[in-house]
Amino acid sequence: MAVAVLSGLHLLHGAETPKTAPEQPAEKPAVEAAAQTKSGSETKPQEPGELALMPPRGAAAPAVPSTNVTVNLINRLVQRGLLPAEDAAELIKQAEADAIVAQNQAVLAEQAAAAATQAVEAVKAGLPAEPDPFEDDSMRVTYIPETVKSQLRDEIRQEVMEKARRENWAAPRTLPEWSTRIRIFGDARVRNEGIYYQEGNATDDQTGDIVDFNQINTGRPYDVSVNASQFAPSINRDQDRQRLRLRTRVGLEADLGEGFTIGSRIVTGNNNSPVSANQSFGLANQQQGGNFSKYAIWLDRGFIKYQYGPGADRNLTVLAGRFDNPYFKTSEILWDDDLGFDGGAVQVRYETLPGLVPFFSGGAFPVFNTDLNFASNQAKKFKSTDKWLYGGQLGVDWKAHKKAELVLGAGYHHFDGVEGKLSSPFTPVTAEDAGNTDDTRPTFAQKGNTYRPLRNIVPNALNDFGTKNQFQYFGLASPFEQVALSGKLDFNHFEPVQISLFGDWVKNMAFDRAAIDKIAVNNRRDEDNAKNQLGAYQGGDTAWLMGLRLGQQVLQKRWDWNCGVSYRHVESDAVIDGFCDSLFGMGGTNVKGYMLFGNLALSARTWLGFRWMSADEVAGPRLKVDVLEFSYSGRF
Repeated sequence: MAVAVLSGLHLLHGAETPKTAPEQPAEKPAVEAAAQTKSGSETKPQEPGELALMPPRGAAAPAVPSTNVTVNLINRLVQRGLLPAEDAAELIKQAEADAIVAQNQAVLAEQAAAAATQAVEAVKAGLPAEPDPFEDDSMRVTYIPETVKSQLRDEIRQEVMEKARRENWAAPRTLPEWSTRIRIFGDARVRNEGIYYQEGNATDDQTGDIVDFNQINTGRPYDVSVNASQFAPSINRDQDRQRLRLRTRVGLEADLGEGFTIGSRIVTGNNNSPVSANQSFGLANQQQGGNFSKYAIWLDRGFIKYQYGPGADRNLTVLAGRFDNPYFKTSEILWDDDLGFDGGAVQVRYETLPGLVPFFSGGAFPVFNTDLNFASNQAKKFKSTDKWLYGGQLGVDWKAHKKAELVLGAGYHHFDGVEGKLSSPFTPVTAEDAGNTDDTRPTFAQKGNTYRPLRNIVPNALNDFGTKNQFQYFGLASPFEQVALSGKLDFNHFEPVQISLFGDWVKNMAFDRAAIDKIAVNNRRDEDNAKNQLGAYQGGDTAWLMGLRLGQQVLQKRWDWNCGVSYRHVESDAVIDGFCDSLFGMGGTNVKGYMLFGNLALSARTWLGFRWMSADEVAGPRLKVDVLEFSYSGRF
């Protein structure tokens, strides 16, 4: 017990400042009285800084207690006989000496810490270090306590590591800061495709060929004279096909900060088709493929984007370049999923009420730009025939309930200059001679749209008065101004299984049946099979699709699935066939029928898929075709 008490005395006494302790009262101190009692003689007066002790038990107590807690405690111990007065006096002297040493060390530590802090701040600010504060003093401190050293080490380590984290040089395998702003993504898909044509399709000895206008318009003009030595290019309608196809896409987006982003993507493809990135294995086409030859890749996206706003449902997006479709849709009857848009677009979303988000999308997109030297084989050039798409869409995304969401969109799309125009009268002598409206023909098409002749060929002696050298190109017979409605209703009552109803409706407001009937060369059916008769025109201006989907909307883990069914009716000139679905009915318009589909995830990033599509023609020669697809896909 005495040892514990003495340790406490030492700690308490070290907390005091001996030099500044108050002077003792004028009465004789207890130590002096005790000494007199023991020796019988007077002792010297108490020196400043000394602590008076209480007399032994039975002696008289001091008249006034000390204000020093340590002194009072020691006096009480002496008074109770727990501590001899001589030992107490010696302990007090040792404690005072220890207190003075501790005070000096604390002062030096405080000065050293302040100097170190100033040095660190100077280095951070790029200033020269402050001079040694003890340089001109007569005394230099060479000792820094271990506690101060530890504190300095911690502070310096923290400063260095913070800078290392900011500049990404703390770990040698850490990527530089700029790389954290780049996102790389991609996917690959291998698909087996079976194409099965049905009995009863048109043959050249029945209701006429189905002409491949795209092959004509992207090559040499076709001689339509009755004495022509070759048949017009036509579309397969009776021979089944099997093909294995690959689609690979790799892209990146880079965050430039302050709302700006740039992006690009490259893809595979048989050719530069705007609606397909599929490459058929073994297909020898355009000096690529076949016999394990390498395949070409194409620039599919390249854009700069600016976004402003606090969140996904309150933002403004501005796009320029070649980018994804900016319009809301639920199917491919108007726009194929692979279609990219060239030009500029603006998108706005703003949540006006909780769960109610109106949105707007609009833009201007160049469809075709006339070659600078058109026509290249003439000294005098032809007038520009540029083509543009101008479009806008208003819609609303309404989360009516936590288990239901409704999205509706209404759009208007005006295609300026896409319809074919009859040329000025001229007489082409060779296939290389150009007409001044040749550029009004589409540079890419699938099938289905109604076509008209473009060249106003004058019969004369150079062409045997119209019996030969009737070199012709073909353009779209109808202009296009489309009103499009899209809707989707999602039910999540059976989560994780989602039930979705979806649909699209499109009408070409510029369609004029009577005017087209006078110039159309296809989409006619000769019901009586009369020779040299085109038959009645059967084209139309409306397209619609309805569908149902069950399962997970996005496949995120193994065994996630979805499946569905849809039915469509797409008349010949409701939409431009070069921009719509590339697979149903072998692509294009003038099709009707149903589709079954399903997908099953094998992991978080791979899945299997199948589709069965059964299509019939709407107008013109009969064309029934079924397509069965099995695919294996992965993404990163």
